[in-house]
Amino acid sequence: MQVLQVQLEVGPDPAEVGRARRWARSRLAGSGIGDDESLAETLVLIISELVTNAVVHTGCPAVLRMLFAAEGGVRVEVADTSDRPPRPRHAKGGDTNGRGLELVDGLADRWGWQPEGAGKSIWCEVDRAPVAPSPVPGASVTTGASVSPGRVHC
Repeated sequence: MQVLQVQLEVGPDPAEVGRARRWARSRLAGSGIGDDESLAETLVLIISELVTNAVVHTGCPAVLRMLFAAEGGVRVEVADTSDRPPRPRHAKGGDTNGRGLELVDGLADRWGWQPEGAGKSIWCEVDRAPVAPSPVPGASVTTGASVSPGRVHC
């Protein structure tokens, strides 16, 4: 399986989140995932949440990686030098934060975290939906039931 990996070093400054989003959009476009695809919007939102968590909750520099598989799936990793594991929280109605990992859980097909060096890496994978074939004139089209992707809960 061929994989292309790109990475960006992110400083411990909230302004870096916007830079990471812009960088991610340009790398997604370069890999053939257009801005108009829902996959691009999903990945940019996930990246925004993970980089925000790294910058705000650790105060440490981080490394954002995107790995593009030949099959079209994308793996996002954000590694930082803090050894504190992520703490998923459940935000209440009026809370203005605490939803980042809930969003990642809802948007990614799989996610988790692992130790990396002296710190950790939080990762997620988003599968690229296969493009539906064009119907053949005169053929009938049936659809199957949708299946929820499996998730890793940490």
